[in-house]
Amino acid sequence: MALEQKVSTQLQLIFQVGLDEEGNMMLKNKNFNNVKTDATADQLFAVASVLEPLQERTLHGVERNDSSIVVSS
Repeated sequence: MALEQKVSTQLQLIFQVGLDEEGNMMLKNKNFNNVKTDATADQLFAVASVLEPLQERTLHGVERNDSSIVVSS
């Protein structure tokens, strides 16, 4: 049986930067590394909400990116 162990978490804020010539939304990401792996979704959203007013662009979304290793038990 294999086990999964979370080794890192990244918080990614996605911002709207405008529209291209065809009218499609253009997005830009800002990543925050070294996030606690046991942080809850509510905690990450709270951080994103605090950081949003400090940014020049409109927040489009918030993502959590986790990296894990799989080991044999």
